Amino acid sequence: MGKTLFSKKNRVLLAELTKTDFKLRYQGSVLGYMWAVLKPLLMFAILYVVFAKVLRFGDSIPHYPVYLLVGTVLWNFFNECAQQGIHAIEQRGDLIRKLSFPKYIVVVSATSTAVINVLINLCVVIVFALINGVTPSLTWLLVLPLLAELYFLALGISLLLGAMNVKFRDIGSIWEVLMQAMFYAVPIIYPVSMVADNSVMAAKIMLLNPVAQVIQDMRYSLITHEAVTLTSLSGVVWEFVSIGIVAVVLVVGILYFRKKAKYFAEEV
Repeated sequence: MGKTLFSKKNRVLLAELTKTDFKLRYQGSVLGYMWAVLKPLLMFAILYVVFAKVLRFGDSIPHYPVYLLVGTVLWNFFNECAQQGIHAIEQRGDLIRKLSFPKYIVVVSATSTAVINVLINLCVVIVFALINGVTPSLTWLLVLPLLAELYFLALGISLLLGAMNVKFRDIGSIWEVLMQAMFYAVPIIYPVSMVADNSVMAAKIMLLNPVAQVIQDMRYSLITHEAVTLTSLSGVVWEFVSIGIVAVVLVVGILYFRKKAKYFAEEV
């Protein structure tokens, strides 16, 4: 996969598909590319009013508005990345039937548009953090590795479920339902300390979810070292367990996708 992905022909194809996907996503909308920033900001605004102002979830958390914004942006990135990747093959059926090329390029290009969006949103997060009084530190350098970890998780899921979705179109719908449930299982709107106060073990299990682990590590790196992370609860070794889960999902996704790719032209 690696050698063919970085051949000149495939790099050009990947770049063109990514640009096309990004343009088509906002084609016909009045605000256009502004939706890349407005969508997570609007979601953040709603959550902030409900959970910070009404339910007072963030009273004990330093810079809670930024804390919530980071969680919202990363969740939107993971959700968008997986959703676009899972449906990429079926949506590019005409191209797959007409041309011979490595099919995973379609999935990578679809997920790459989410990467463009999250990089734009992270610039907004950093500006928002500085305005909110967050002091820059060297731990901000961990942002890109953490983002890469979350991307590889979404890519692995996209390859695995996207290959399944070609034949079993219910997969995409099932994933949407699972994502709605996972939203409340990941500490986006509430602090991990709230869970740890009731059960430290439950908090550890929750943070073994790579999505939760990345969100908390990002908050620790960008906002406050008071953020509860898997390392602070269980030790640094458990961070590698979470990263290992990402690696397993990615490898399984690649292998399954390779196995099924030769049938895509017939089934899509």
